[in-house]
Amino acid sequence: MARTRSATAHRNVLEAALHLFAERGIDATSMDAIADTSGVSKATIYKHWRDKDELCLEVLGYLHGADEELPVFDSGNLRADLIAQLNYQPAAHRKEMKERIMPHMIAYSARNRAFGEQWRARVLERPRAQLRDMLKRGLARGLLVKSLDPEIGIALLIGPMIYRHVFVNRFGGKLPADLATHVADAFLGAYGSKPEKPARKRLPSG
Repeated sequence: MARTRSATAHRNVLEAALHLFAERGIDATSMDAIADTSGVSKATIYKHWRDKDELCLEVLGYLHGADEELPVFDSGNLRADLIAQLNYQPAAHRKEMKERIMPHMIAYSARNRAFGEQWRARVLERPRAQLRDMLKRGLARGLLVKSLDPEIGIALLIGPMIYRHVFVNRFGGKLPADLATHVADAFLGAYGSKPEKPARKRLPSG
């Protein structure tokens, strides 16, 4: 029973911190406020998390489903796999909360480099690694031009998706619902390998 209560308290703290960070921002959210909202004493919170940054990093992992096993999209159809990967949303039921909290995370990371590096390693590196593996498979199978740098490919693919999450969904604007399809098609139009055209036969002179 004690273990059940501990797990419940742990989840309550994560949920309280998540909602407060999204509503007020990280800087404006105190550990006292998290304790009051969660109903868990500040002393207990500090037993589990050294400071607010450590709690915030776990909140981000919780928000982005870091405890979930990620699917591997490898159907043999690179276009379909890219679209599926770009559309994939771990912890999809927290999608709205992700969109609310993302601008706060970016702003806080810009002011706190150590936090930003940990956030990248814990949350952002997983989808980057999946895309990197996908692009390397495409290169190995001759589906992408050999000159493609996978890191540039990742930036080109993820950039529009982040733009939608950070700016369009929060501040308004219009992007197609099937944005991932447009992104994948544009990317493959630029970097998909094209079969060489056969050399034209020269007609005999004279």
